Amino acid sequence: MDYVIEMRNIRKEFPGIVANDNITLQVKKGEIHALLGENGAGKSTLMNVLFGLYQPEEGEIFVKGKKVTANDPNVANDLGIGMVHQHFMLVEKFTVTENIILGKEPTRGGRVDIKSAANEIKKLSDQYGLSVDPHAKIEDISVGMQQRVEILKTLYRGADILIFDEPTAVLTPQEISELMQIMKKLVREGKSIILITHKLKEIMQVCDRCTVIRRGKGIGTVNVADTDPDKLAAMMVGREVNFKVAKTDSVPKETVLEIKDLVVEDARKVNVVNGLNLEVKAGEIVGIAGVDGNGQTELLEAITGLAKVSSGKIMLNGRDITKLSPRKVTESGLGHIPQDRHKHGLVLNFTIGENMALQTYYQSPYSKAGILNYKTIYEKAKSLIQEFDVRTPSEFTPARALSGGNQQKAIIAREVDRSPDFLIAAQPTRGLDVGAIEFIHSKLIQERDKGKAVLLVSFELDEIMNVSDRIAVIYEGKIVSIVNPKETNEQELGLLMAGGKKEKVGGFQ
Repeated sequence: MDYVIEMRNIRKEFPGIVANDNITLQVKKGEIHALLGENGAGKSTLMNVLFGLYQPEEGEIFVKGKKVTANDPNVANDLGIGMVHQHFMLVEKFTVTENIILGKEPTRGGRVDIKSAANEIKKLSDQYGLSVDPHAKIEDISVGMQQRVEILKTLYRGADILIFDEPTAVLTPQEISELMQIMKKLVREGKSIILITHKLKEIMQVCDRCTVIRRGKGIGTVNVADTDPDKLAAMMVGREVNFKVAKTDSVPKETVLEIKDLVVEDARKVNVVNGLNLEVKAGEIVGIAGVDGNGQTELLEAITGLAKVSSGKIMLNGRDITKLSPRKVTESGLGHIPQDRHKHGLVLNFTIGENMALQTYYQSPYSKAGILNYKTIYEKAKSLIQEFDVRTPSEFTPARALSGGNQQKAIIAREVDRSPDFLIAAQPTRGLDVGAIEFIHSKLIQERDKGKAVLLVSFELDEIMNVSDRIAVIYEGKIVSIVNPKETNEQELGLLMAGGKKEKVGGFQ
């Protein structure tokens, strides 16, 4: 059998951990091959070995039947392998074209020939149905478009084997379905794709075969047509996973968060939150559903004290917190799982133990008279690491060394452990595998059952439908409707999110 990629018995070690333990991966030409595994199972490590970013301790790699040694990404590029990373590698101030040719600039008479490059990029964009404007600046285009620029970058460099690392983690439902079409088109044009993911729905939709790895070991490869999500989940986690969220009906009590006529401007002085009203009561989870860019981010920044409020009021436990600093807001009883874990959730160079103390380090028993008590900080971190199953060599490991999903679990451990009166969970399961998602959902419901108020913001509609007691739909900076998850469906929510009108308002206003 001719494989376009064959990785045989790959072993990759890091201090204190075997990330890949004798894994074999075989990819056929013209297929979409899923690489499925939990957070920290070793998926990205295996692909970084293929892409030349890491050298394996043992094992062999064959590309198109030839044995190769990929000791840096340029070698991988020359072999026709391109990688679309989970965190994009783009220069914000540059145009699409400037980003794509970076490091491979075509010259003419000693000068960079932007014009011919832009023409070639336009041709590639049309050929694969990417609809990218070669002259747009990165900072002006959506996340979905930025990802297409990353795809174009690999195609421009002549890649015919594309590695996608968690490509849908940051996309809206519509962008996800567009990406799926793009992937199918790439394969029809003769490309081969390796898709690193833990979204079972996507594997069932677009993949031909799937290789599962668990805790660094290869579990097996299956034909997607012969399997189902339950079987894949069990292979990945090593046990059966419950996709339905188990919860009783909520018993809402007093109002914890009240927002009245809130207006927040963006940098261009445009009202992105535009007269928004919302209530969250103790003992309920309110889900916010909306297409990205309708004011969700600014709403959360206003509540947490990170953004200036133009007008309106935010009340927490009857206290006006509209103009308070982030620390004062936190001390008023707020917990925040931020949507951007790197920007607002972690200090990547700090240890995981230090990160877990970021909200409490200045309080007793973690410090006294301004001196940190590291023993207590690390003891606490150790117990949280166990309780929340954060997979890390130790509590002294820097946060940046953990996989994205384990970084997320560390943030959730820190915020949920304080058991605040009001918890904001923004994209809490982004980049998490099904086992971890099940665990996080149960933690949010536990907080609700303790009588806490929870605001869940997510682009995953099934998460919003499953976990929320009421769903508030946000559109153009306003809450346009509040619906009861038991009385709605994804189609109706999708229509509301797109600004479609609806007569009935479920739940209480």
